[in-house]
Amino acid sequence: MSVATPAPWADRIGRTLLAFDAVATVGAFAYGIGRVLEASDATVQMEFWVTTAYLVFAGLWALLAWRPRQFRGLWELVLAQKIAVTVFAFVLIDTDGASRNAVSDTIMVVTTLAAYFLCRGWLTWRRSGTAEVAEGQLADATR
Repeated sequence: MSVATPAPWADRIGRTLLAFDAVATVGAFAYGIGRVLEASDATVQMEFWVTTAYLVFAGLWALLAWRPRQFRGLWELVLAQKIAVTVFAFVLIDTDGASRNAVSDTIMVVTTLAAYFLCRGWLTWRRSGTAEVAEGQLADATR
């Protein structure tokens, strides 16, 4: 195993955290369906947009769990959005639902950051296929 690749146990834990995030986000999607069905005419479009965005994020976390060192910029994109909405939830903490969102999004940020370090997500930025080689070496080591 290369020094750049994570230990198999660290990679497994990181991928498990990402899988947890994906499954939890599918749960949020299921909850969102009810919100769409109950939404007023004034808010139904926004509720639908938010609810379908849960599926997008579930897919992003699933991709990261599947290949954590393959997709350049995906870690950073997910983290930037989750950190932004978490900070915004804390800014609006006294509004309806903000405290719930602050807690759930904080959990997602923490688990995604932990997975980033455990899986060495920054390796996606290495040149000349180093991340792909590391991915293959790690797959061989975990068999």
